[in-house]
This record gives sequence, structure tokens and C-alpha cells, in this order.
Amino acid sequence: MLPSGPVEEVQTAAPRVTLRNAFERAYDGAIAAARTCYSPRVIGPEEVTEGQRASIGPLTFDGGHHTVYQHAHFEFGLENVSRQFVWTFLHAHPFYNSEQSSQRFVRLDEVRAFVPAGLSAEARAVYDAAVAEAWQAYRELTELLKRDTTRIVGELRYITERASDKRKKRAAREAEKKAIETARYVIPVAAFTSMVHTVSGLVLHRLWRMCRTGDAPAETAAVVQAMVDLVRERDRDFFERVGEGPLRDEEIAELRLPRFEADGDAAARELDALLGARVSHLVDWSARAEPTTAEAVRAVLGATAASLPDDAALELLLDPSRNRHRLDTVNVQTLSPLSRAMHHATYTFLKKLSHTADSQDQRHRMVPGSRPLMTLTDTRRPDYVTPPLIAANAEARERYLRAMDRAWAAKNRLLELGAPLEAALYLLPNAKALRFHESGSLLYLAHKWVMRTCFNAQEEIWRASMEELEQVRAVHPRLVRHMGPPCVLRAKRVTPTCTEGEHFCGVPVWTNWPGAERRL
Repeated sequence: MLPSGPVEEVQTAAPRVTLRNAFERAYDGAIAAARTCYSPRVIGPEEVTEGQRASIGPLTFDGGHHTVYQHAHFEFGLENVSRQFVWTFLHAHPFYNSEQSSQRFVRLDEVRAFVPAGLSAEARAVYDAAVAEAWQAYRELTELLKRDTTRIVGELRYITERASDKRKKRAAREAEKKAIETARYVIPVAAFTSMVHTVSGLVLHRLWRMCRTGDAPAETAAVVQAMVDLVRERDRDFFERVGEGPLRDEEIAELRLPRFEADGDAAARELDALLGARVSHLVDWSARAEPTTAEAVRAVLGATAASLPDDAALELLLDPSRNRHRLDTVNVQTLSPLSRAMHHATYTFLKKLSHTADSQDQRHRMVPGSRPLMTLTDTRRPDYVTPPLIAANAEARERYLRAMDRAWAAKNRLLELGAPLEAALYLLPNAKALRFHESGSLLYLAHKWVMRTCFNAQEEIWRASMEELEQVRAVHPRLVRHMGPPCVLRAKRVTPTCTEGEHFCGVPVWTNWPGAERRL
């Protein structure tokens, strides 16, 4: 397992949590909000008494009247946290806002990663060697893929010898970004990331309660405890007066499951058989989606079936020329009485995405998924997604396959050495395949499809979105007639046609939708 030469040092550090912005009187603000419910005027935090702090706070929290704790928000800076932690916990629920450093656009020059505590000397040597080797594979793949991305970008951007230096430099930067976007698949999920992360006071209470859940409980508990401690320094009452501490292991449902013979390899094969050649398979949908949606439109507008037949109602709702809210880049459709008729058609997909693609896919919080516990679905054999750019390059493909084999070998070796599975999983690459079910209403899926059928979207999510549209079109053609990327919706309706500005993909997709070829 260990390389013969010196191993590049893995830079690691404890999580760094900072409180960038916060409500100064979060607890009193919650009590004042509760008092406002029983007052003809708005009550201010400065009017809260000690007696009310002692009585109203516990009464509202313990009674389940939690909305008063949503008014306060806390903005954190998080550094030295792993991609695994972010995926399994921080972004696994809908109520947050994050701006995260992107591996698609930021080159990973330094070997910086989370290292689990408690590894033996031999296990730590295996761990460090695996992380360093993955970074070396990343660098080699970046150089191999730049040959292809430079050629493709040059053709898309019409870069010739006569092109200006400015255009050549811009194309070179774009080619490198496309190369690192694909090469990142070999980087382990232990890799450090950084972000600005904002949650309400209520969500912070929930995070604290559940911080021993997921696939990275030790790291999660450390980060969340640091967040809670910073809020306590600002306003001690917010956690001292109300709330319950973290659940004990024996209280966590996933840790109290009945004993059964878990077999991640067999489970993966079973789900793959259902998926076939697809990455997203439509498994369930609203049977009467088209007529029900049309009926909802009529109910909103006070129309009858005679005055507004189904076809006309659906066109009024979905055609961007008729419902201009569909062109609004601020996504105002949840505030549109007409657009909300799209809520009643729902769809469920079985999906297979890489860890890195799903980390982006789960940011579509209104299209939730039941993502797997990696600790219960671990596979002994390599189980990963291969990006098309790598598959098309023989030399890159050979290097990629070697990186996958070594990642799984290192993970399995850690288990043989007695390391907890939670620790060993950090060595798995971004390419690790995840299978899960995902459901959403047409309203939220439509927004996702607009964003993710753009050629600038991450390739895996783009492919999944295209497959989803194709399958919904087969069962409910009238509901997806006007679905596609922003340029398709905006064509001949509003300018500019492309919303990406200087990041235009180079392909006039709107002239041949959905048949336009994506090359990168």
C-alpha cells in the first residue's frame, strides 16, 4: 500500500469556525416575537423581562412553538472542514444558505485534507499515502485532460492563430478550469473546503440535536459544537434557557436499526439493474398530473372548463410568452398565484451520481432526496462514476482506473487495520457512486431543469436533468413542452438570449433544442 518514495505531507488542521454576523439579542428577540402574538403592537427585545425569559422561552420551545426562534440568524465562516461532512450533514437538509469554495473552478494546489483522530501509526501512514497519491493523480489528470479541453474550447471559441492574445488567454483559462473540473473526481472526500454558512436559530438548535448522525459524526460534532459555543458567547440565553443537547447514540434511529446482513455491493447491483443505462430513472409520478394542473389553473383564475380548456390552461401556465414569471432570473414563481398551480404534479426519480455531483445536486433543496448512509452501503469493490472526458482519453482513463483501485484498496486496508469505517470512508474519491431517490413538484423541478440543462451546468447533473425531461415528456408531454435552459425559454422573447454573459458555452443551444451536442 505504501509508495516506495517519500510521501507528500498532508496538511491538516482542526476545523476553524468564526461567527461573522449574528443577532445581538437573539433570545430576547424570540421572546418578544412570542409576546407580539398576544399584543396589538410589535413588542421589542428591550421590553422583555427576566420573568418572561424564564417562563415564555421554555414554554414556547418545549411546546413546539419554534417559529419564534427562526427570526434570529447566524452567519458562520467554516474552514478546514471536509467535503464528506458537508455532504452527509451540513447540506443534507433544506434550511440553510451556503457559499462554498468550488473544486470546479479553484485548482487544488496543496494537499489539504481532514485526518480522523485515533488512527494507529500504520493506519495513519496508509491514510496519508492514499491522500497524497490521489492528489498526484489529480495533477497528472489535469495535464492529460488539458490537451483535450484546449482543443475543444479552441473549436467552440473559434480560437485560431490570428485570435487576439486576450481571447487566447481567456480560452486557456477556460480549458484549465474544464480540466480541473474533471480531474477533481480522484480527490478524496476528505479534502478540505471553506464556506460562508448561514442558519436560523431554530436550525442551529436542530443541528446541535442531531450532530452525532450521518457518516461523519466525530467531525460533525466538533464543528457544530464550535458553532454553538460562538453563539453562546454572543447570547448565552439562546442555548442555556431552551433546547436539548445532542442525542445520545442509543437515541439515534439509524443506530438502532434491526440487525440485518448489509451488503453494499449487492444493493448497488440491485439498484443498477433498475437504472439500466440511465443515471436518473422515473419511478413514480402523479397519474392525473396534466388534468389536475389544468384544474388548478382554472381554480386560481375562476375559470370553467368550457371557458378555459386543459390545453389552453396549461399553455397559460407554462408558456414563457404567456407566464412571464418563468423568465424572471430571481425565480419569483412561488409568489405567483398562477405559477403555484405547478405544485400539484410530482415526480420521483431513482438516481446514480458521483459524490461530487450529488454535493451540487443536493443544493436544490426543494427537490429533496433520501441519500444513502455510506457507512451502511459501503462496497468492497471500486464503485464509481467515470466522466465522459476521461472515458474518451485512453491515457487519462488508465490513470483514472488506477486511482480508483488504489483508493478502494487503501480504504479496505484501513478496515483491516481496525480503523472505524467512518474514518476509512474519507479516503474514497469524489467519483464514489451514490444511489438514491429524489422527488419534487413540477414547480421546483422546472427551476432545477432551467438551471441544470444549461451547458455550463455540471455534466452529470446536466445528463440527469436531460433524462428526466425525456421521461416526463413521455408521460406528460404537455407539462414539459416549455422546459429547457434559460436560453431556450428566452429565445425570441427577451434579450439577451443567454444569461451567462462572458461565460456563454459557445453553442447556440436554442437553435437545436434538445438535440444540441454538448462537448464539455
